[in-house]
Amino acid sequence: MAYKKTAAEILKLVGGEKNVASVTNCMTRLRFNLNDAKKADVEAIKKVKGVQGVVTKNGQFQVVIGTDVGNVCDEIRKLGRFEENAAADSTEKSGIIAAFFGTLTAIFQPIIPALAGSGMIKALLALLVALKLVDPGSQTYQIFNAFGDALFSFMPFILAFSAAKRFKCNPYVSAVLAGVLLHSSFTGLNTGDPVHLFGVIPVTMISYGGSVVPILLIVWVQSYIEKFANKISPKPVKIFLAPMITIIVTGIIGITIAGPLGNLVGQVIAVGFNWLNDYAGWVIPVLMGTFCPFFVMTGMHYCFAPIQTIQYATLGYGTILGPGMLASNIAQGTAALVVGIKSKNKDMKQLGFSSGVTGLMGITEPALYGVNLRLKKPLYASMIGGCAAGLYAGITGIHTFSSTTAGIFALPVYIGGEGFGNVINAAVTIVISMVVTAIATMVIGFDDPADETTDETEQGIPSAGEAMKESAKAGSIKITVDSPLKGSIIPLSEVQDEVFSGEIIGKGAAVVPEKGEIHAPSEGEILSVFDTGHALGMRTRDGVELLIHIGLNTVELKGKYFQTHIKQGDLVKKGDLLISFDIEEIQKAGYDITTPVLVSNTADYLDILAKKEGKAGEELITILK
Repeated sequence: MAYKKTAAEILKLVGGEKNVASVTNCMTRLRFNLNDAKKADVEAIKKVKGVQGVVTKNGQFQVVIGTDVGNVCDEIRKLGRFEENAAADSTEKSGIIAAFFGTLTAIFQPIIPALAGSGMIKALLALLVALKLVDPGSQTYQIFNAFGDALFSFMPFILAFSAAKRFKCNPYVSAVLAGVLLHSSFTGLNTGDPVHLFGVIPVTMISYGGSVVPILLIVWVQSYIEKFANKISPKPVKIFLAPMITIIVTGIIGITIAGPLGNLVGQVIAVGFNWLNDYAGWVIPVLMGTFCPFFVMTGMHYCFAPIQTIQYATLGYGTILGPGMLASNIAQGTAALVVGIKSKNKDMKQLGFSSGVTGLMGITEPALYGVNLRLKKPLYASMIGGCAAGLYAGITGIHTFSSTTAGIFALPVYIGGEGFGNVINAAVTIVISMVVTAIATMVIGFDDPADETTDETEQGIPSAGEAMKESAKAGSIKITVDSPLKGSIIPLSEVQDEVFSGEIIGKGAAVVPEKGEIHAPSEGEILSVFDTGHALGMRTRDGVELLIHIGLNTVELKGKYFQTHIKQGDLVKKGDLLISFDIEEIQKAGYDITTPVLVSNTADYLDILAKKEGKAGEELITILK
């Protein structure tokens, strides 16, 4: 491939250098953030030599190249300085609402683990106090309360750092601005008397601890002030003059305009949801209990996090995510468990049990993608169960006192206030979800996948193995590729990514992993290892070029939870450990861990025959040459 020529053509067709806010690449795709996506000529880009497809997803314009993507991306970067072309928040004219929710997701998604961990500490303390195992007046309680409450008390610091990454400004300057809101010299002025800057500019004194919207607006303002300050500051003094201007100007705007405005927005949101809770409290848990699987599939559940955080800060409890997600997650796990009990397919039975248990714990992706969505009818049953349980949760008005993953072990976050009525109703919600979902799954039924070694042969239809033997007899050469990881096999057509499901990069199979280890399927050479560790390319001793992509969109984790054990150019033996990854943490971060295993040089062979279901054992892909 002529990388420079391909890069120049793509850059021209996406609207030129000035239309590109930023460009990165993963293992197979160029990922553009465009100032105006309408300027990109999609059909023309698809015709560029070396381009395999175009995808628009999560606010990104993605051009599928294949394993040569790194070389093309390097050439594109040489052609332009994209960081100077766009505002920090490059919202697309064609999708302001999508860009807004995309921004919220990008800011809150990284802090979800901290929210969940801190929430469980607070829940554990509440449980220990309720059982009279810990005295709330003791020093031990105070220390552990600091562990659990630190994030919520200093929320502006956490959000400032995360928002700065989204708005492309200095995160350490953003942290300083958050510190202004919480500094004792500033908060000490909140005595009830009027406060003025320079004696004339009124300053509205607000308690910013635990607030959400004010710091987001302030960092957004900072992104513009910082750019202006860098532009006007002479180079010899820019290192201190630009940040000084940014802190002073943004700080003044923050405490006089952006902060109070953000506080007002937060109060309006809180009042609105408080009214909804008072007059139609059943609505949100019912909607969340019913449609949460679709929110998870699209990542929209992260967009509700800011609203719930505002509720915690203003009301002291939350109703947006916890009750409805509890109903839905338990339903997802229960549906998968019923499939595990009823299925006669050994692989589906095992997958149903394992994913069902993790679903009850609050991690629903294995059950959702591996069982319920795959068989469809169990998904409908889980929606029925989630709706029924969500209705009970809404009618009884249950609410959480801190954030954590919604599952059986989340019951302690419902302890608070007076008595145990709230947590008892949460437990009843779990029971309703399990019972209704189990009954619905058994009544609706599901199409049990047949063992590929029996049913088809009995009906007189040749199995995949027999078809391969017949092809081999006809003169073709058969090459087999073993699975590089343990798990359950699904066809590429069921992968929730159109690049993989559409076989744009190549044919193959996908595995829902049970163990976070990638092993060499045969002797061969490592052709490429992406620096984030989420994907690799290798050539086997038979000349088959494989692309192993761990999870979907996991490039966004930037290497977190991945560890590579090899490098480009290494020669490996069958069974060598190539990459290890933390399945649980990747799922907690909201990513689908389905791992496509593709033959990237598919065009070199007569046909690629892959197993479509079952357990990933030795043989995964058969190649006819």
